[in-house]
Amino acid sequence: MASSFRSSASLSSNLPSSASAHRASGEVHLIVGPMFAGKTTSLLRRIKSETNNGRSVAIIKSSKDNRYAIDSIVTHDGAKFPCLALPDLSSFRQKFGDDAYEKLDVIGIDEAQFFEDLYDFCLKAADHDGKTVIVAGLDGDYLRRSFGSVLDVVPLADTVTKLTARCELCGKRAFFTLRKTEDKQTELIAGSDVYMPVCRQHYVNGQVVIEAARSVIESHKVKGEAYSEVASAV
Repeated sequence: MASSFRSSASLSSNLPSSASAHRASGEVHLIVGPMFAGKTTSLLRRIKSETNNGRSVAIIKSSKDNRYAIDSIVTHDGAKFPCLALPDLSSFRQKFGDDAYEKLDVIGIDEAQFFEDLYDFCLKAADHDGKTVIVAGLDGDYLRRSFGSVLDVVPLADTVTKLTARCELCGKRAFFTLRKTEDKQTELIAGSDVYMPVCRQHYVNGQVVIEAARSVIESHKVKGEAYSEVASAV
């Protein structure tokens, strides 16, 4: 009997408090895809829909992304929406203000791949604070590897939307992002001057062309260094 009572007491202690039990249930919606797939446009469309339904909203983007504007998210076709630019998500509540945060219904996160604390933020905001969180970001980098913590959010998500672009070389559906330059760092924030959306065939072909170009450049570099050494010796 005592054992049964202890088990019941332990279970009760793990139940949510009356305050959290009455809080509205949160949601997490994830929008992913390659560059130029319309992820930010889709995010803004959802945010505007929530606003039209009378819900209070806020948008966050990474302070690393200053391509178009510091205090706005901007789509590739020029649509704008004010936002908070932050280095991490853990600072959002402090920057936004506790009272304002409590009244907030929906949080949009753009360029989510740049936030290392994305999973923890979404977990707390949706599960504990009852917020609807709409996340938009790249699911893969230019090497088609997982980018940041975006894919970690999939198990938390109510919905996952995978968008596609149009292959810049053939017009087919593009699932991947090809980097045109020789830069190898994962985080290289740029636009169409550096990246283009491509289908599988042109991603593979493009990688071959890029590697061949690198080999030629390296070969010329080595020959140039050898010539310089000979010239200096003479």
